[in-house]
Amino acid sequence: MARAFVFGGYCSFGRNGGRELVSKRGMKQLCGVGLLWCGVMLAVGVRGVRAQAGEFVVSQNGHAVGTASFQVVAREGGFESTSAVKVSMQGLEYSLSKTEEQDASHHVQHVVLSGLVNGSVVNVIEKPDGANFLLNTSANGRGSTVRLAGHASAVFLPDFDAGALQTLLTVAAAQNGRDLWAIVPKQAGSVQAIQLATYADEQGALDGKAIAVHHLAATIAGEETDLFAGPDNELLQAELPQPGFALVRKGFVLTPPKRAPAPQQ
Repeated sequence: MARAFVFGGYCSFGRNGGRELVSKRGMKQLCGVGLLWCGVMLAVGVRGVRAQAGEFVVSQNGHAVGTASFQVVAREGGFESTSAVKVSMQGLEYSLSKTEEQDASHHVQHVVLSGLVNGSVVNVIEKPDGANFLLNTSANGRGSTVRLAGHASAVFLPDFDAGALQTLLTVAAAQNGRDLWAIVPKQAGSVQAIQLATYADEQGALDGKAIAVHHLAATIAGEETDLFAGPDNELLQAELPQPGFALVRKGFVLTPPKRAPAPQQ
């Protein structure tokens, strides 16, 4: 069985034999990260997101297996980001509900996450603790507390979380794609560096209207997530490191598609 990390342990899904590798999209023309990312910044600016939301289809190999959504709203001194995920397929029943407080630069201040993974309840609370991050996790009836190395611009990054990926795009734009970190709430938790590469723009359509699509790739702990964002730096599509999985914003089509499009729900 192929396996994916989900919160505090493993969840099995997919088909026999070991991990099924999904081929990347042929030969990609890599552009200079700094130059092209500067172009993205000129287009979207480095302003924070005042209010933003998105609804996505979660697909595996082009078949819809769930939904994801997020909303970012301004609050006193910063922002509040909420996320929800529901995946239902053979071998994986997964749900997530997350509320995250962010400062004015979209840096994480406090996270409360509740999840259900194949019948097991998982709860995570994360907050800065001096120079570190304090991560409290409860899963399978057991609790743990760990202190992780602190980085001001770290993004709290659970699986299938469109809101977390939007925060990554926002923080990356403000920092020109540099000094990016991920707080990964898997097993005991870890902090991982994010390497961001920028590729040539592509084309797509959102609600039937043609738009330019920025293409980036975030590598975290050796695994790559391809991110596709619109002219205002809004997340449109993410091709995830889990075998064949993607998040596609409802109403969005990448042309030509890199994978079979997910049926819209």
